[in-house]
Amino acid sequence: MATKAHCAYCFESLVASFERRKPLSLSQIEQLWTEQQGTEEEDTTTDVDDDLDPSTSRVPAISRLLSSSGTPTSNSSSSSLTSRSTQASTPSSATSVSSRSTTFPSDSYPLFVTWNTISPRSGQKSLRGCIGTFAPQPLEQGLADYALTSAFEDSRFPPIPSSQLPQLQCCVTLLTNFSNPTRDILAWEVGKHGIRISFVYQGRKLGATYLPDVAKEQGWTKEEALVSLMRKAGWSGRKDEWRRVAANMELVTYEGKKVDLGYAEFKEWRDKVGA
Repeated sequence: MATKAHCAYCFESLVASFERRKPLSLSQIEQLWTEQQGTEEEDTTTDVDDDLDPSTSRVPAISRLLSSSGTPTSNSSSSSLTSRSTQASTPSSATSVSSRSTTFPSDSYPLFVTWNTISPRSGQKSLRGCIGTFAPQPLEQGLADYALTSAFEDSRFPPIPSSQLPQLQCCVTLLTNFSNPTRDILAWEVGKHGIRISFVYQGRKLGATYLPDVAKEQGWTKEEALVSLMRKAGWSGRKDEWRRVAANMELVTYEGKKVDLGYAEFKEWRDKVGA
């Protein structure tokens, strides 16, 4: 399942691309995220001695982590998207962190990264980019690649500028439990399943997908979601003809819980763990 640390890594990859530096690795983000959560819990239950000897004070989290691993804090990078997105380290192995023994998966997943903007006045959420893949990706490389691809290469939107960072929300969905293709196009549940359709229209093979949260967030019935998805795929026929066209449609369902993180929360966490 996706985690907020995965969203933080997407933000880290995006911010690093703007700053032309090498991002922290996924395993570093996960470790720092867990350590910070533990530190916050300790701060609420433990008295702190204000006269603590500075020589024994805790080293900032990122500095400690990087000095122990020998990883530089920054590195110049090419301005091309390919160069930026391939700077991430090789897929991280399962890591046990702190006394909680929290483990993180090294598995590969089909995944989607979504960027939304949140209006500072109304709080209204608007889609700003959403791209993913159904081919399983090692998490580190996949999240870094699609964080940048979704931010800069979604053809529906101009590339996200650095000035828009404060308004951004990142959502990560890891896809699981794929079904076999079926002709029963209503064999899915709103709010549980993502759907991927493929069909032929006017000699062209069309296809599109909606993630599991979309139909529920939009308040759609199954039929409304399917008609909208057919439009998204490129179908331009009359609405009352959709069932006839859908007679040759194939449907695949999948699952995946979306996890989100706003830039303000990311920035607050990043400032706490150190530069």
